[in-house]
Amino acid sequence: MLPDLFGWIEGGIPGLHQTPGVHGIRVEERIEDGQYILRAELPGIDPAKDVEITVAEGVLTLRAERSEEKTERHQSEFRYGTFARAVRLPAGARGEEATAEYKDGVLTITVPVPETKTGTRTIPVRHA
Repeated sequence: MLPDLFGWIEGGIPGLHQTPGVHGIRVEERIEDGQYILRAELPGIDPAKDVEITVAEGVLTLRAERSEEKTERHQSEFRYGTFARAVRLPAGARGEEATAEYKDGVLTITVPVPETKTGTRTIPVRHA
């Protein structure tokens, strides 16, 4: 049999920023209308009891657990166990005001981000 190439790619290079037995979580990130939005693929998870979201020192950490069903099967490509992902929030993000919603296997976390002023400021030089 050929090795599971996709599983190897998803797992990354062995020993590089990975915790044994912990799987990664696929995410999408964007900033829209003053909100940082993170969407995470978590199918088959009960968000009320299997998901933990924390924010500390500007880092959002997402952990989930998927339990294996005990049935006879010939082959399974499902992943069971602990899933985790940590992302650095944008500067000024208000993690204490974060909200989360789970729908159709996707967890969406929204964090308010203050508007940043863009543009150029001219600094006058004083002659001493």
